[in-house]
Amino acid sequence: MAFPTSQFHPLAGRTILQIIPELEAGGAERTTVDIAEGLAHAGARALVATEGGRLVGELQAKGGVWIPFRAATKNPFSMLVNVRRLARICYNERVALIHARSRAPAWVALGAARSLNIPFVTTYHGSYAGRSSVKVLYNSVMARGDAVIANSHYTGELIRSLYPQAAEKITVIHRGTDFSTFSPMAVAPERVENLRKAWNVAPHERVVLLAARLTGWKGQKVLIEAAAKLRDAGVRDVAYILAGDPQGRDSYVKELDGLIEARKLTGIVRMVGHCTDMPAAFLAASVVTVPSTEPEAFGRSAVEAQAMGTPVVVSDLGAVPETVLSPPAVQPHERTGWRIPPSDPDALSDALGAALGLGASARIAMGVRARDHVERHFSLERMVASTLEVYSDLLEGRFPRRTS
Repeated sequence: MAFPTSQFHPLAGRTILQIIPELEAGGAERTTVDIAEGLAHAGARALVATEGGRLVGELQAKGGVWIPFRAATKNPFSMLVNVRRLARICYNERVALIHARSRAPAWVALGAARSLNIPFVTTYHGSYAGRSSVKVLYNSVMARGDAVIANSHYTGELIRSLYPQAAEKITVIHRGTDFSTFSPMAVAPERVENLRKAWNVAPHERVVLLAARLTGWKGQKVLIEAAAKLRDAGVRDVAYILAGDPQGRDSYVKELDGLIEARKLTGIVRMVGHCTDMPAAFLAASVVTVPSTEPEAFGRSAVEAQAMGTPVVVSDLGAVPETVLSPPAVQPHERTGWRIPPSDPDALSDALGAALGLGASARIAMGVRARDHVERHFSLERMVASTLEVYSDLLEGRFPRRTS
């Protein structure tokens, strides 16, 4: 990826601090590192206050500075102490702006920012839908930023409905994908072949891939039911791959095993565990599906799969539909995938059948459209540039942006 470098960037010479509990693998964590890299290219100092994690080395290699900080604590007394600690760090490091990416550290960052009279930014990486007044109050810190970044239009509307006072401060910035990594040209054939072997996929078999942690709302059961319907309709030589970590949900794994056995899909539907090579996984698939039964805050898998030129079938729910072009929103010849009602095995089997039945030329044309679509709207460069623009506007007094 390439970020513009200029000594004339408005943030050149400024110090920006992001705070996040840990820098382990995850969307918020990955975005933190990406923004730090963008800041470094712009000539700014990029500090990250966090407890640590596997991405710290990458952060430092890309120009970011790790500030060891107990950002994960939710203990109220420790959080009060952290306000003073963070304020001291920001004062000593001449921090111009604080950006919080999680709720507990956001309360700490809010206190520190207000004590120093510096701008405070938050990003909604999830929906944070509270089910009690106490939870809604706790979550409200994410709407208290001087600028509030939503990772999708769906998330933005959710913030407006819960915290209407934040409406004029919301900016939608979709999560960015590194299209130099998620590119068919960047994946050697051996990587795809190694994955197919690891999944015990025969040379003549096509792959329908659901890449998500094993939890009920990700829709694994819906896919199993759809697989049975496709089998009964005569669709053969397809392996349905559930690639995801159960994260301790052993009872759910047993439920899936039981359903697979009951539908006589043993060996056809396979749980293969976590996959570390997602570009190769998406390229290995004939179809990628995101059959979530509850709203997603963004649609990373759908974006990455389209970047690899692979057809996608997604639930028409939450933010994922924002990433996929499908009728009636577009003409059939503009389609980049299928949107279906959630929790509907019949609709899922129909859409998967249509995707599997694409001829070579139709599949290639859809892949080209899909790649062009996601490159224009969901690039890493676009996300970084938009975020740094929010920082600059805040520091220059141009935020909230007014249309009148």
